[in-house]
Amino acid sequence: MGCSGNCSTCSSNCDSKEKQDLRLPQNEFSNVKKVIGVVSGKGGVGKSLVTSLLASAFQTSGKQTAILDADITGPSIPKAFGVKQGIEQSAMGLIPAESKTGIRVMSVNLLLEKEDAPVVWRGPVISGVIQQFWNEVAWGDVDYMFVDMPPGTGDVPLTVFQNLPVDGIVVVTTPQDLVTMIVKKAYNMANLMNVPIIGLVENMSYFECPDCGKKHSIFGESKIDEVSAELGLPVLARLPINTKTANLVDKGAVELAGEDDIKSAVEAIEKYFENK
Repeated sequence: MGCSGNCSTCSSNCDSKEKQDLRLPQNEFSNVKKVIGVVSGKGGVGKSLVTSLLASAFQTSGKQTAILDADITGPSIPKAFGVKQGIEQSAMGLIPAESKTGIRVMSVNLLLEKEDAPVVWRGPVISGVIQQFWNEVAWGDVDYMFVDMPPGTGDVPLTVFQNLPVDGIVVVTTPQDLVTMIVKKAYNMANLMNVPIIGLVENMSYFECPDCGKKHSIFGESKIDEVSAELGLPVLARLPINTKTANLVDKGAVELAGEDDIKSAVEAIEKYFENK
């Protein structure tokens, strides 16, 4: 197909796109310092959990964090944090909701009358909502914004990578045979869009028996080290299957999950930006 001239809907890495800066300005009342996308090449790997744990850990460490829930058709961030209040409109713009510890949250579920109402929108509408979440929301001063992405490499990741000043992405995966394909899809798209990759997080890495302490590889032996070596990306964290964390998410209290398992990723991300 020939070029339509509309780079916002094109994934080609051509010369004309390189000359254009499609990033949107922040809201006048926003000062977001770092934007980190949490991505994967497929669904069901726990991107929302990793997003929630990272935001909570950074918030606990004294940083002001925020979550832009870009998974428009499957938003789960408000549920994980127990955030139910609607979004307020003010002269400054839309005011994000806040979790119990002060994490600022923007999600389409906070705009719906019922949280279980389906979002049946086409790609261009969804992309427009992502753009509004960025430049029409008064985020205030934010040290780290985490963008919870939908699975795959479609319209939303393309919109986020083009329109938001993404400083880096964290790729989430699981210990299964298709792990290499999962990571490489996200890896290749990030490279195509010139977005830096901070590293990998392996979720559901193992289950530790509460009685004997033995670790069991429920989803097979991990291949994350092989992928890490092949792509030259660091492993930021290996998160276990944790029933306590799962229960806290169901209760809307993910902030109480603690930071032990995600601590290595927090330290690695901080070091990554210190060295930039």
